[in-house]
Amino acid sequence: MLRASGLSESYPWRGPDTVPITSLAFVGLPCPVSSGRTRAMLGTVINGAAILAGGAAGIFAARQLTEQRQLSIKVLLGAFTVYAGLSTAWSGLNGSLGQAGKQLLIAMVAMSLGRIAGRLCRIQATLNKVGGYAREKFATAGGPSTSRFADGFITCTLLFCVGPMSILGAIQDGLEGKIRVLVIKSVMDGLATMGFVATFGRGVMLAAIPVVAYQGTITLLAQHLRPLLAQPDLLHSVNVVGGLLVFCIAMIILELKKFELADYLPSLAFAPALTYLLR
Repeated sequence: MLRASGLSESYPWRGPDTVPITSLAFVGLPCPVSSGRTRAMLGTVINGAAILAGGAAGIFAARQLTEQRQLSIKVLLGAFTVYAGLSTAWSGLNGSLGQAGKQLLIAMVAMSLGRIAGRLCRIQATLNKVGGYAREKFATAGGPSTSRFADGFITCTLLFCVGPMSILGAIQDGLEGKIRVLVIKSVMDGLATMGFVATFGRGVMLAAIPVVAYQGTITLLAQHLRPLLAQPDLLHSVNVVGGLLVFCIAMIILELKKFELADYLPSLAFAPALTYLLR
């Protein structure tokens, strides 16, 4: 079982008899933001295409992925997530050893403050409730075809959007054009869609529309906020915190440790604020 405890509620690939997997996401392949809005949304476009491709594969595939194959994919994604997280955090540590130490300390404080703020706002608890509703929809699937179509659309829309990686990946895409988070999320959403088609039918493929709209909006907002982070040290602080959060995601994918990851999302705002105040 691949469960994103601390990310969102888990969901299966194709039904109750298979290994559940969760919608996640990544951070990093270069994609210049300066080339325009379309290029800045490349990660989200890939995510939407992966959902459509996964649905098509689920319709026409002769059989689903075996449990062993799912485990192999999980390990591969986990290893890539470790690399993405550490490389992103490392890219934000610049200057002398003392300066790098200061940046790392600021990141730690920002994550602590972010977690406090996240718990006060009940970010993770709210996402878990939404994920629980989606799981109930899946558990009651099997009614009339019209109902199954609508339930599939609603379930997949919720599950593909509520994970914190949707937010983190879209922000990274907008600020720097880095799409590793969204590339990994695309792989996992595509595989999940392939399984959901067997339960809900083709309605799950329509979830690509709200996913693109939701993540694309966040990406464009982040792109417009980029001038506020024009100073390199402010952007580097976001990289350090974002990289550490992605590394935490790897621990969840590999089932090594559980994190209430959504509660840490406010740290992405605390990091540049602290960096600015402590100059």
